[in-house]
Amino acid sequence: MLSYLLPVFIGLLLIAYVAGKPYWLAYKRRLIKTKPFKKQWRKIIQQRMPYFRQMPADLQLQLKKHIQVFLAEKEFVGCNGLVITDEIKITIAAQACLLLLNRKTNYYPKLRTILVYPSAFVKQQQTRNGDGVYFTQKVVLAGESWDYGKIVLSWQDTIEGAQIPDDGRNVVIHEFAHQLDQEDGRANGAPILSAGQSYQCWSDIFSKQFEILQKQANTGEPSLFDYYGATNPAEFFAVASEVFFEQSRQFSQQHPKLYQQLTQYYHVDPIYW
Repeated sequence: MLSYLLPVFIGLLLIAYVAGKPYWLAYKRRLIKTKPFKKQWRKIIQQRMPYFRQMPADLQLQLKKHIQVFLAEKEFVGCNGLVITDEIKITIAAQACLLLLNRKTNYYPKLRTILVYPSAFVKQQQTRNGDGVYFTQKVVLAGESWDYGKIVLSWQDTIEGAQIPDDGRNVVIHEFAHQLDQEDGRANGAPILSAGQSYQCWSDIFSKQFEILQKQANTGEPSLFDYYGATNPAEFFAVASEVFFEQSRQFSQQHPKLYQQLTQYYHVDPIYW
């Protein structure tokens, strides 16, 4: 009888664990958010993120609470001799959590580890030429988002992206936008949209602007978006996210429909910051 009941008991425990895990995680996060935000952390944000002081008070408070949860759940690893400090962790977390404001979030659920290099890092990657022949080449990167739990960042580029908040270039926003895009699978430029948003409308507007950027990249015509966004739809979403947060006024004037899609998705309008 006991041998029969034991598997049943174990099965019930597993069911209870799986069913209760989200509630336990939410409880832990609520506790983390009740803790006071360290004064030295606030000083780092003010020093490294010039536009933090321009944000509404409620968003500042949200951002600080998100940072606390982010730091509790993510591991930072220094590479090539870089020693991880509070300055590094807070600077990265503050920019990453900009993308989480005003909306329900699970704090980049796939992400476990952030690898930080002192500066741009070299990676070997396989590329296929026009004849279909594969070859390996070395590329220099400022950041990279993997779909199995890791982000790689250059600390030097992270600092520069934070200190110049109006150039439309921010490696942390770019790579964490990829993480949002990857929540429902591989990055494809179509993240999980907010309630009420239309995937068809999103696809139509993003596809049209993506094709325009590809033509601009081919002809050298100036664009508000970095030509790197013409690589594929996933890169375009990440590049558009950078410009959304850093050049919102120009974005809204030049591409109002695309800007509206991102305000609905991110639930913020950086123009008012």
